[in-house]
This record gives sequence, structure tokens and C-alpha cells, in this order.
Amino acid sequence: MGTDDLFKKRREERRQRKHEYRMPKANSYLIVTEGEKTEPFYFKGIQKHIQEKIGGRIEVIPAPTIDIHGEGCATGKLIEITERLVKEAKIIYQNVWVVFDKDDFEDFDQAIAAGMDKGYKVAWTNQAFEYWLYLHFHYSDAALHRDTWRKKLDEIFKQYQLGDGTYQKNYENIYDILDTYDGVNTAISNAKRRMAGFRAGQDKPSKYDPGTTVQELVSELKAYLDET
Repeated sequence: MGTDDLFKKRREERRQRKHEYRMPKANSYLIVTEGEKTEPFYFKGIQKHIQEKIGGRIEVIPAPTIDIHGEGCATGKLIEITERLVKEAKIIYQNVWVVFDKDDFEDFDQAIAAGMDKGYKVAWTNQAFEYWLYLHFHYSDAALHRDTWRKKLDEIFKQYQLGDGTYQKNYENIYDILDTYDGVNTAISNAKRRMAGFRAGQDKPSKYDPGTTVQELVSELKAYLDET
């Protein structure tokens, strides 16, 4: 190997080591969801608006890095998957969020505690993510089965002719659909009202039905959109 080739090889090795070194990245988000459709589509909708707004501004602002993964698995397994994604990531995420519902999972409270113990933030909903979606239109503190929340959403979609006139999990533009009548701000307000009586560390999320902390994640992300 000639001197020039050796120099190029060493330079490439240094470049690769530099690339592999993980640096903390400010305003970075890793969002891992239990659902494979509705939840990822919802947060990708926010992601799209954030990137469009910040990308169009003249002043230099650190744009948030938002990586979203829809896994479709049980809650406890979701924490393990999140841990693997964090370890394998090329950057150190400043904010790691795990999004999941209670549904019929018995490990709901344990999964929330496990995620928080690892330093992750948890956006949970009891019983289903559809409760959070319903809050975009109305307030409710009724403990209803997840199937009932879906039926109520279906009625709303028909009433206001949203989407195709029926609620479906595969709307890629679900965030925009729900925000048609300033629904996101409405949902945040309704969720805060519902959770005002929740005592973190004392009340079990599995017993707080209905309940949600999705508004905490959405409020963080929406702050980028609300900047003037």
C-alpha cells in the first residue's frame, strides 16, 4: 500500500470514528408508540408542521429532531424496544417519550413505572388513545370501554363530515382532521381538566378511568408551532 493510500485509509477511519461518536442533540425527540397506525400518524402530523414552520424561518433556530416508531406490541415489551432504540441511536435524544394505552394489559402500571425509572416520559391513556382523540371535540369523565370511544368518534366524524365521514385508524392526516376546529387546543384543555385530580405517585393510572397524559407530550411539541 502506497503512502497516499495509507493516508486516505487513516483519514477514512478517523471520519468513521467521528461519525460513530454519539453527541447529545438539543431539542431532539424519540417517540415510540404502541399503536402502529393512529398514534404514529398523529405525531407525524405534528412533526410535519414543526419542520415546515421552522424550515421557513430566516433566523437560525435549532429545529427539533423527532423520530417516531410505531411498534404494535404489549406495553412491557414496548419499554424494552425503546431501550434498544435509544442504545442503537446515532444521537443521544434529549427527550424520549413512550406512548401506549391500557386496553387489557395487566402490566400497564408496571410499564409506566419501568419507563419512568429509565428516564423516559410516558404519554399513557386509559383506556384507549381514542379517548384522547375524543377530547378534541368534547370533555368527558365517563369510564367507557374503548369500543364505545371509537363509536363516539365515528358519530362525530359523520356529524362534521370529517375524513371520509367515518372514524378510521389509517388516516395519515389524522392530526389535521382533528385540528379542523382548533381541536388540539381543545383536547389539551379537556385533558388538563380531567387530570387535575390525578395525584401522581399516589393514584394508579390503571384505576384512573378515563385518563390521559398525552397532552403533556403534545403541549411540548406544539410549543414549537406556537412560537411567533
